[in-house]
Amino acid sequence: MRNVKLAVVQMRCSTKISENLENAEQKIRLAAKEGAKIILLPELFERQYFCQERRYDYYHFAKPVRENDAVQMGVRLAKELEVVLPISFYERDVNQLYNSVACIDADGSLIGVYRKTHIPDDHYYQEKFYFTPGDTGFRVFETRYATVGVGICWDQWFPETARAMALKGAELLLYPTAIGSEPILACDSMPHWRRCMQGHAACNLIPVAAANRIGEECVKPSEENGGQSSALLFYGSSFLTDATGELVKSASRDQEEILVQEYDLDDLDAKRLEWGLFRDRRPGTYRLLAGMECD
Repeated sequence: MRNVKLAVVQMRCSTKISENLENAEQKIRLAAKEGAKIILLPELFERQYFCQERRYDYYHFAKPVRENDAVQMGVRLAKELEVVLPISFYERDVNQLYNSVACIDADGSLIGVYRKTHIPDDHYYQEKFYFTPGDTGFRVFETRYATVGVGICWDQWFPETARAMALKGAELLLYPTAIGSEPILACDSMPHWRRCMQGHAACNLIPVAAANRIGEECVKPSEENGGQSSALLFYGSSFLTDATGELVKSASRDQEEILVQEYDLDDLDAKRLEWGLFRDRRPGTYRLLAGMECD
């Protein structure tokens, strides 16, 4: 049996990088103490969710992968604690800016980077202002403990993301997230958000993990943001599912938490074969999904 403990970290994020990195490190250490070997943190956890407002000076938050503070912390802790850390960060690659995840293996080595494919554009989730759509394609990473697929926030709403990672051999599906209130739509999207990802687990027979932030983050009017005043209340509710989409661990909406769940990867692999979902796929009939008409 290949058993592995997976943890998700739910945390509050401030405008101070040092505070966020210290908080993240503390929670990584606590998760590792509980036996977690793969530890997932929220999307862009080293800062406030700056995409709530449009400011040109925020472009300078982006750094090359090896120079990013959160990635450097991840490399150090992964090596020390022998854990796998997918680290969400704002990446600069020459003249392009991406919303990315650096996957760091349990020896501190950087396995590779995934760049967010689907970029949202809403009134207070203004990511198209900051990020170029990713050019890596969907990726999985063969780590010491498991092969993990990593999507980023808005990616989680697209079943194609999960299926592509499943076809590449993902044994666990991980989604770092920053999602909360919908001030314009005036709806609570949390149950819908969860059900989407629970469906990805069920349709691919692969456990899903989502790590979200909590707390209200406010924007004050300034010349740089054109006088914008707004607020987003991030609703936490991070979770872990089993391979049928059932919630096995669930966090609150407003507390910092660490969730840990153990998975038997060999048993999950056997069940995927037994169900025949991948045996019975008919890709030749799915041309419509790629923007082509079916015969």
